[in-house]
Amino acid sequence: MPDEHRLEEEFLSQEAERRISEKLDGAENIEIDIQTDLLKIVQGQADGVSVVGKGLAIQEDIRVQEIKLQTDSININPLSALFGKIELNEPVNATARIILTEVDMNRALASDFVRSQMQNYDLDVDGEIVSFEAQEIQVFLPGDGKIECKGRVLLKEKGNTRPLAYTAIARPRTHAKPAMLENFNCTEGEGVSIELVTALMQKVKELMNLPYLKWEEMAFSIKDIKVEKGSLILLVETQVKQIPSSITELSP
Repeated sequence: MPDEHRLEEEFLSQEAERRISEKLDGAENIEIDIQTDLLKIVQGQADGVSVVGKGLAIQEDIRVQEIKLQTDSININPLSALFGKIELNEPVNATARIILTEVDMNRALASDFVRSQMQNYDLDVDGEIVSFEAQEIQVFLPGDGKIECKGRVLLKEKGNTRPLAYTAIARPRTHAKPAMLENFNCTEGEGVSIELVTALMQKVKELMNLPYLKWEEMAFSIKDIKVEKGSLILLVETQVKQIPSSITELSP
């Protein structure tokens, strides 16, 4: 911490580092800087919080290579904080730069937590509902701005269920270009109709154009994506209405 930081800032920052480290399954390094003063602490306020972390393991199979996060001003319930539970009085905006490695992404995609969050998608294909149930997915980051995917789904149509395996190569959207699908191949199964491919591409477009994604009381907006060999870099803006219940309980 810089020497000019007030003692209360340093104390709170060190205590936050300790408590969050206890909640993580592992961390190579984590530094938290809470910008506040004694009067604002009593009032449950802070000018902002910055977090820099490397090798953060949130669950056994979910790991972030690096994260740099900065919030705007924070207003919390000071009474609840005394008892180890953080309750926000107002939503908090934050920006984050997140680096994910190919290895960590595939470990997460195979985890029970991520698999439980995967949705089944229904498509309207010429008036008939066709469902996709994700079975598995692997991601490869060869560089040159490309993302390669290999996966398997269960395709439910006309009362029948059949497996379908595929490979795909895509480029995520940038400031200058929209997202592009360079290649899509069926590697197992009877293939898919042109009508189904058209409906699937429309669904993918809708998902990619969503203004934000939600998880509990948090809304995320991906502002930029950069693909490098072996790693994915995300620039994310988020609004937190309330700290997720799974991480609000802090040990005294």
